[in-house]
Amino acid sequence: MSSIKDAKLADLGHQEVDWAARQMKVLEDIKTEFSQTKPLEGLNIGACMHVTKETANLMLTLKSAGANVALCASNPLSTKDSVAAYLAESDIEVHAIHGVSNDEFFKHLNAILDTKPDITMDDGADLVSLLHTERADLPVMGSMEETTTGVIRLKSMEKNNKLRFPVVAVNDSDTKHLFDNRFGTGQSAMDGVIRATDLLIAGLNVVVIGFGDCGKGVAERAYGMGAKVTVVEPNSVRALEALMHGYEVKTSINAAKIADVIISVTGNMHALDKQHFDVMKDGVALANAGHFDVEINLAALKEGSTQVDRVREHVESYKYNGKEILILAEGRLVNLAAATGHPASVMDMSFANQALAAEWIKDNYKELEPKVYTLPNEVDLKIAATKLGLMGGELEILTEEQINYLDSWEHGTS
Repeated sequence: MSSIKDAKLADLGHQEVDWAARQMKVLEDIKTEFSQTKPLEGLNIGACMHVTKETANLMLTLKSAGANVALCASNPLSTKDSVAAYLAESDIEVHAIHGVSNDEFFKHLNAILDTKPDITMDDGADLVSLLHTERADLPVMGSMEETTTGVIRLKSMEKNNKLRFPVVAVNDSDTKHLFDNRFGTGQSAMDGVIRATDLLIAGLNVVVIGFGDCGKGVAERAYGMGAKVTVVEPNSVRALEALMHGYEVKTSINAAKIADVIISVTGNMHALDKQHFDVMKDGVALANAGHFDVEINLAALKEGSTQVDRVREHVESYKYNGKEILILAEGRLVNLAAATGHPASVMDMSFANQALAAEWIKDNYKELEPKVYTLPNEVDLKIAATKLGLMGGELEILTEEQINYLDSWEHGTS
């Protein structure tokens, strides 16, 4: 039995899901194949992901493969109620309502596990965490993880011998993190900031905290819009790379002093804390494009503020030490809470990996150890080649002579 806001929104959701499908042709090819081969026939799949039009197309693909699918939201503010209604109408169990409380969020997680999934899909490892604590009695073939943050948690579990079933780190596939994280997060995070604030980015000091794949994308998009970009990064190689891209590279304290907009993309807690709030300029806007709503220490900000007001949708004003600090999207993912998330075209590759990972888990789980795995490289190459062709690109084919030269150690300077 689904938990959704309003079944009457299903027609609108259908329209939105069909619109996204136009840009998800790799996943559509997989769906067509799965409809014929039914590789997941009879399996229960439980997913905790952002309930968006793109995710809906993944769920429908899994259903076409013969699976019984149940979905809950990984973020209360990213749920599209219309999409949830359409999926429920499409015989997919859905537990997702925009803006639910934390208690309801965990009820929804448990409702997914009540379906006794054979395979789970996560966006932040919430289902996996429950499967290792309160619901450790449930047998599972394996799981998939969509995010950098979730993979970090899972690798920590593996390192400490706590992981009890195999997990595919979908985020580590090249056709996921090199595109979804960089181009998807870059565009959608800036979209969220602009929708929330109506700021003109050109000429502003934009600080990006974290220069992984996601941070690189955000910095690129901000720079391309005319911002003066400063990067904060604890890894010396990444920091040097940012400097050679032409960005300023500063400590978080020094960057906070000059920022007009700060976007945290770390996957870590308290990237912005009291010491940063103390030195910020009046009117600075803070956003999170990492993962959980812990990157900005909102408790410390609230404690030091004399007044908190909602000044417009997705913007809260904190009066802190005689100045105003603006928090976007309650410190949650700005690209999903204040905008519509990644474009469907880039999610096409990410969710192609998810669909194929479900099939791979089903085919191989008996031989797999309780470790974190990546999909075979040939899967990456196939997805990339398909996407390249759909976007009008052409792949160079090496001659036999060239292949032999690259494979041989005997050729050299003559």
